[in-house]
Amino acid sequence: MRDRLVVGVTGASAPQLAIHLLTSLRKLGAVETHLVVSRAAHRTIELETGLRPADVAALADVCHQRGDIADSIASGSFPTMGMVVVPCSMKTLAGIAHGYSDDLLTRAADVCLKERRRLVLVTRETPLSLVHLRNMVAATEAGAVVLPPMPAFYHRPSSVDDLLAHITGKILDQFGIDHNLFPRWQGPANS
Repeated sequence: MRDRLVVGVTGASAPQLAIHLLTSLRKLGAVETHLVVSRAAHRTIELETGLRPADVAALADVCHQRGDIADSIASGSFPTMGMVVVPCSMKTLAGIAHGYSDDLLTRAADVCLKERRRLVLVTRETPLSLVHLRNMVAATEAGAVVLPPMPAFYHRPSSVDDLLAHITGKILDQFGIDHNLFPRWQGPANS
């Protein structure tokens, strides 16, 4: 049986991050993906990508309904390697940081924290308020990894897809999933 990775998508800007991650995971075939999408993400997906939420759901192996709090990913007895919330809205960050699990997405994240599984929050907002920063600290203290999708340029990206690939690769690194989505830094080239 393949390892399972839960992918949560919230209504923050940049659902392209989730789409790139799901597409890459499908190509790699390394894990079974379990997707849960927030209500706000449905609208953001339509507005920012022109896709239907069903198109994104089709990229996952299993799609869970956000309102079904009794679904498999709501229980610690359902083994997963962890969860990534990508993009992670400040609302969802606040809920996770303070144990407020009002839907399946936040409950699945809470399960990761209580079971000491990897939880990666790809937080999307700028600039950050003091409330955002304190919630990031609280989530980190609870065991989550806060991974803002900061673009890197050492690999000399030439397209938006190169930037998305780098962020996807950084997410996969957190779960120990092998990939070749971007060139690793080897130090400066010898002249």
